[in-house]
Amino acid sequence: MKRLVHRAAVLAAALAVAGCSRRGSTGTPEPVASGTLRNAAGERVGVATIRDTAGIAELGISVSGLAPGPHGLHFHAQGTCTAPEFTSAGPHLDPGGRKHGRLNPDGPHRGDLPNLIVGAEGSADTSFALARELASGGPGALLQPGGTSLVIHADPDDERTDPSGNSGARVACAVLEPG
Repeated sequence: MKRLVHRAAVLAAALAVAGCSRRGSTGTPEPVASGTLRNAAGERVGVATIRDTAGIAELGISVSGLAPGPHGLHFHAQGTCTAPEFTSAGPHLDPGGRKHGRLNPDGPHRGDLPNLIVGAEGSADTSFALARELASGGPGALLQPGGTSLVIHADPDDERTDPSGNSGARVACAVLEPG
């Protein structure tokens, strides 16, 4: 538990200074946080990376080996990914006690994201802009004590049904870690 609190504090501090984005030798902003996406069998299926690009937080995802089509994608409240069901990731990140879905008048959860669109070959390589509050390092930021995970679901998220948009089983998960 002490290690998780320390990891969360380190990442929160990194996110708080994200406005001073670090750049690698290629000029690309270095990751503020990242995680390896694993499927229910524990196999690596991709990577998720959070970067600060000119003061805007961005989630990049590169994944393969998934069923083609849209998949629900959410930040979950716990920084654990125990296969095969990934229930250890807990519910969606939701410090405000809102309802699920970007189309829900009582939503969204802080961890709600657009659907991940996987191509016919079973892969996706895309990025999403994140709410500034997620990268602030304050209350409701991505990582708090206990960490945060990113979960890909089997089905599309309808973006309005509480608690998870009818997005089905959790098929891949990544624990987000600093840098």
